[in-house]
Amino acid sequence: MTSSLSLTRNQAKQLLKTLNNPFHKFLSVFQTNASIPQPPKLCVESASLRHTPHLFEKSPQPDLAQCNGLLFDYSRNNNNKEALNLFLGIHSFGLPVDGSTLSCVLKVCGCLFNVIAGRQVHCQCLKLGLLEDVSVGTSLLDMYMKTENVEDGRRVFDHMGERNVVSWTSLVGGYAQNGMNEEVLELFLTMQMEGIKPNPYTFAAVLGALASEGMVEKGVQVHCLIVKLGFKTVTFVSNSLISMYLRSGMGKDARLVFDGMATKNAVTWNCMISGFVTNGLDFAALETFYDMRLAGVKFAQMTFIPLIKLCANRKELGFTRQLHCRVLKDGFNFDPKIKTALMVAYSKCSEINDAFKLFSTMHEAQNVVSWTAMISGHLQNGEIQEAVKLFCLMNKEGVKPNDFTYSTILTAQPAVSPFQIHAQAIKANYEKSPSVGTAILDAYVKLGNIEEAAKAFEQIDERDIVAWSAMLAGYAQIGDSEGATNIFMQLVKEGIKPNEFTFSSVINACASPTAPFEQGKQFHAWSIKSKLSDALCVCSALITMYAKRGNIDNAYQVFRRQQERDLTSWNSMISGYAQHGHAKKALEIFEEMRRENMEMDDITFIGVISACSHAGLVDEGERYFNVMIEKHRISPTMQLYSCMVDLYSRAGMLDKAMDIINMMPFPAGATVWRTLLAASRVHCHLELGKLAAEQLISLQPQDSAAYVLLSNIYAAAGNWHERRNVRKLMDQRKVKKEAGYSWIEVKNKTHSFLASDHSHPMSYQIYSKLDELKMRLKDMGYQPDTDHVLQDIADEDKETILSQHSERLAIAFGLIATPPRTALQIVKNLRVCGDCHTVIKLISLIEGRDIVVRDTNRFHHFKAGSCCCGDYW
Repeated sequence: MTSSLSLTRNQAKQLLKTLNNPFHKFLSVFQTNASIPQPPKLCVESASLRHTPHLFEKSPQPDLAQCNGLLFDYSRNNNNKEALNLFLGIHSFGLPVDGSTLSCVLKVCGCLFNVIAGRQVHCQCLKLGLLEDVSVGTSLLDMYMKTENVEDGRRVFDHMGERNVVSWTSLVGGYAQNGMNEEVLELFLTMQMEGIKPNPYTFAAVLGALASEGMVEKGVQVHCLIVKLGFKTVTFVSNSLISMYLRSGMGKDARLVFDGMATKNAVTWNCMISGFVTNGLDFAALETFYDMRLAGVKFAQMTFIPLIKLCANRKELGFTRQLHCRVLKDGFNFDPKIKTALMVAYSKCSEINDAFKLFSTMHEAQNVVSWTAMISGHLQNGEIQEAVKLFCLMNKEGVKPNDFTYSTILTAQPAVSPFQIHAQAIKANYEKSPSVGTAILDAYVKLGNIEEAAKAFEQIDERDIVAWSAMLAGYAQIGDSEGATNIFMQLVKEGIKPNEFTFSSVINACASPTAPFEQGKQFHAWSIKSKLSDALCVCSALITMYAKRGNIDNAYQVFRRQQERDLTSWNSMISGYAQHGHAKKALEIFEEMRRENMEMDDITFIGVISACSHAGLVDEGERYFNVMIEKHRISPTMQLYSCMVDLYSRAGMLDKAMDIINMMPFPAGATVWRTLLAASRVHCHLELGKLAAEQLISLQPQDSAAYVLLSNIYAAAGNWHERRNVRKLMDQRKVKKEAGYSWIEVKNKTHSFLASDHSHPMSYQIYSKLDELKMRLKDMGYQPDTDHVLQDIADEDKETILSQHSERLAIAFGLIATPPRTALQIVKNLRVCGDCHTVIKLISLIEGRDIVVRDTNRFHHFKAGSCCCGDYW
């Protein structure tokens, strides 16, 4: 023993006075012989020691039983700091200790998460030779496990001479507490092989681990063993079974266990309510709550929180207020977690003022969780500026935002700058957090800044499936199918299992006109193999992809195979048929939707009116527009007004189109004026064209379409002087005309063509094919319509220009590069001219080919000399 253990009684009392000093270190008390490594110094925190001096004053030499009695009393009452200080006092008097003393102190060290003190007690155990005591060894093992030193705990277990069920249970429970769930099951099997019969506490630990790993099949086997050993009547074991079944989504099995319990405690009832809410079984949760009240079980914090969450999810304001009253009645009104849950519920029920009143009463209890809940509530209710003010005030009050705060405030665009929030997140070391990193990249995606989004994505430490899906969605938004495909393949390579949202995003990217068509089909097949092709978001993406890539029949097949359809699925199918000019089919889908009493939105009617517009169904379009306003109470948006302007403009009813523009409750946007300008060009209405062009140029001075269409109107009218003035204005403002080009995909390779293009390797064969077609067209009586060449040149030159339009080059290449009867699909970035439309109809007849051409307006399906548009586009 060291000299500190032979102090006089007065010196010991003086030493005890120093125990209240939080910076006093007691190394000498725990020094051991040279053969044992010296443990680190122990810093004892300040604690009340009222009883400790009394113990030593009452008895000149307190016995071991007195000391252990007081030590156990402190430990039982969770006065762990006092217990540790008492132990130090015992040593300062040089009093003897036994296994019970050290077991109790080790438990205290574990509860205090004080591994330094625990290691020092470990040294004392070694010195006194008490490690052979199974209770001491078990307590030491438990201390290491509680302080997350799993390897040290396992080492203690492996060196224990005697192990009992408590030792094994401590080891199993320790692995479970530290999330090492696979090892838990292995240890559980090993202990039984060694002849150790599990006790109820063993089963509780094992069931928790199995629930975390989703190994419910093994859990059912463990349940059978519990019944066999007669532990099903132990309440906390049944509670663990209920928790496992509910966490695995097996509500019926949990209910069977619950109903079979002879004794239920508050934990049982709360576990059932919470589990039902988590699994979306709201009625079952409410029924259980009602039964709990009838059974006279006292409500606890964990009774109210899941029920309030239920109200928030269902936006049930009335029941929220009733629960709030019960919270006040039961004295939980000062509980910060319950208050925060109520704030969230009121916010989701659009009662943001009530939520803020609760927040204001929290005062000192206001923490980052309550601040974040309040910010989120304002955002959910459209009060973006108020949310930003709260975020700024939160920082001013010294409350540091957490990852949820940053993720929430990043959705407040455009009121906040993603660059500024990103900088704050970097400063707070949150930019690598999956939730924050994903929110940052999503914010950049919404700005169209895919480069910054990709950088944010690369910074995320542990990218989860949400982050991958967000990055894929970013590439899909800008139509970068190659970038999306690369991300998807990287995801798979890293062993991440794609989910339905991942497939939805990558399939949406394949809907881009520049994406290889076969790529979309491959991802469709992949989704089928992954058993995710029936997911709502995947089906909607597939319908959109097939419709946008010209295969409306495949889109319809996906639509018909859907077991469940949401609004997006219906809208995608209606819009798809509208784009392809199948107005009748689009309206049939709409009427079917009405019969099924599906809720409709503005997107639904945009598709319906567009379908009417492409088919010249003016009366029907008007009727549906009125039905939308009068029956469905949908206020027309700018896009809907644009559809009505297009409906009238295509039909040559330009006065009615102007009436729509004049009656709009807000200024007409660029899309509206562009639609009217294009119609003015088609119907040669010079004055209206000038008006539309002036309005469009004022809104978008760098948009070449306005200048080009206006110059074409002047050219069509033979006013070459004004046409030259418009072109000169373009040069002065440095506005570049968008070059017309077409592309075709052959053998998974995309071939692009400009008008009069000679850059293709097969250019000679292409022009030879065009010359051949020219002769065959002439034999069929075709005469070029040179009115579509709006240049002041000779008719012969106009004919040459027409014959070398980009779509004709693409078709000629397709004819020589693919086998006979193969369907061709062409995409053009501008509107197909009238002469090319006539020529393609004839080519489809001459060559016996189905030809699909997608221009900026719609799809044209050419077959056997006719087009699905009926020459109305």
